[in-house]
Amino acid sequence: MSRKRQRGGIVHSVMPPQKSFGARLRRDMYMNKWKYILIIPVVLYFALFCYKPMYGILIAFKDYKPRLGVAESPWVGMKYFEMFINDIKFWTVLRNTFSISALTIIFGFPAPIILALLLNEIKSSKFKRTVQTITYLPHFISVVIVCGMLKEFCMSEGLFSSIAQFFGGEKQNFLQNADVFYPIYVLSDIWQGIGWNSIIYLAALSGIDQEQFEAARIDGAGRFARMIHITLPGIMPTIMILFILRMGSILNVGHEKILLLYNPTIYSKADVISTYVYRTGLESAQYSYSTAINLFNSLVNLVFLLLTNYISKRFTENSFL
Repeated sequence: MSRKRQRGGIVHSVMPPQKSFGARLRRDMYMNKWKYILIIPVVLYFALFCYKPMYGILIAFKDYKPRLGVAESPWVGMKYFEMFINDIKFWTVLRNTFSISALTIIFGFPAPIILALLLNEIKSSKFKRTVQTITYLPHFISVVIVCGMLKEFCMSEGLFSSIAQFFGGEKQNFLQNADVFYPIYVLSDIWQGIGWNSIIYLAALSGIDQEQFEAARIDGAGRFARMIHITLPGIMPTIMILFILRMGSILNVGHEKILLLYNPTIYSKADVISTYVYRTGLESAQYSYSTAINLFNSLVNLVFLLLTNYISKRFTENSFL
């Protein structure tokens, strides 16, 4: 606070000397030392497993030889980026990645929002908890087990084939039919994540002022009207932040699941950038080429993140920056 000093009948305001940033930081660390101690493991995790490995990005611009190491390997510039763009599989893996990601966003992103809105309208707490438990459970099932179940269901003698035959279709192994791979992937992804992803929307719904609902009910607004004019605007900031994050990983299609499900007969639809990186990097030992592909993937994700953040900030006033 400023102090006042009087000289010759004139009152002068004297500001205390400003502390340096280092002094303020030391004081804050002393006052909140236990909080700083708690974040040390998190900082170490990100430093060791997120930032330190970024040094390996140099491999994308070098003809990397393990015996020479990253520093001694010769520079090749943009050679591997040009090689990927001119690769015959470039457009195939790019199309497949965008197609699967777009379908997941179109059908998968709204699914937990709709579930959260429906659960919010349920009055019976017992029934609500039961539905939540049932929808949460698939999230805790290992991807390996989920893919094993899908393989069994998709066999020519499996559940899906029997259902198709019941409705007049033919028996077939669905995982050898490239035309149905997208629906299998997207629907199983929704089933596995809809309940878990709805948790954050339910938390956002609990923060809406209940007096708004009471006022709308008195004015004669029905459930649907209250949902459109109160509930959705109330959780829109949460929706937009999660949508920005999702767009920032648009090319990061779940490669573990695809690796466990696909086979050479459906590469034309199932092969995505991440699986192509796996095959070229680990199976073919083309380390520089696979690093260049993965860096290209990250740069495209960054562009989509910044673009979506800009559009959201301009039209909805919700953004990260």
